[in-house]
Amino acid sequence: MRSDGRTAEKARNIIITAPYQTTVPGSCLIQSGNTWVCCSVSVNENVPSWMKNDRKAWLTAEYGMLPGSSSQRVKRERNYYNSRSLEIGRLIGRALRAAIDLRALPQITLSVDCDVIQADGGTRTAAITGAYVSLVMAVDNLMKKGIIDKSPIIRRIGAISGGMVNSKILVDLNYEEDSTAEFDANFVLSEDLDIVEIQSTAEGYPIEEKKFFSLFSMIKNVMPEVFKAQETSLNKINIEC
Repeated sequence: MRSDGRTAEKARNIIITAPYQTTVPGSCLIQSGNTWVCCSVSVNENVPSWMKNDRKAWLTAEYGMLPGSSSQRVKRERNYYNSRSLEIGRLIGRALRAAIDLRALPQITLSVDCDVIQADGGTRTAAITGAYVSLVMAVDNLMKKGIIDKSPIIRRIGAISGGMVNSKILVDLNYEEDSTAEFDANFVLSEDLDIVEIQSTAEGYPIEEKKFFSLFSMIKNVMPEVFKAQETSLNKINIEC
């Protein structure tokens, strides 16, 4: 048993509350154990100057941790983003762009914001899972306004982490596990369990292929729980996932 009582192959319970903010067309709070992330999607009626001649929309994402999200105060990122925040924001953006056909939208920008309220490992994967819900809500808002006729969402995506701690393969690492992992990985998958992106890092020595694919197999077994949490939250507000 792990410190929070889970078995090796058990993910934390995911609760997605949507909507979470009333000022944007798409928002949710995703709670994965003690990791809480607020995810929102805003719509801007323009695109970056470098794609003015492209007949499609753009989607960009930003990620940040609020000062009280960790046991040690996180410094506010004023007028700058640290390298970790930039890297995670780009990951979220890439993941969500795999979920939507931007050519099916007018020239607008979908701005995704993921703010970590409380961190206990797996913040980036929780952010991706929650941001997808907020994106679907924003798209539904565009349809209700008559800006588009049908949804440009082409696939559902979600994410979860895993790794090896004390030679044990574990799904969905909390902070205690992640900080001592021999290797860890973040998996972004489609509902069909196709790979959108995998980030994996070893500490001290390479990852054995057999162990990596053992983890990947466990991850695929728990991904339906991730998609079920997304579906449940959207069904409550009468939106198809």
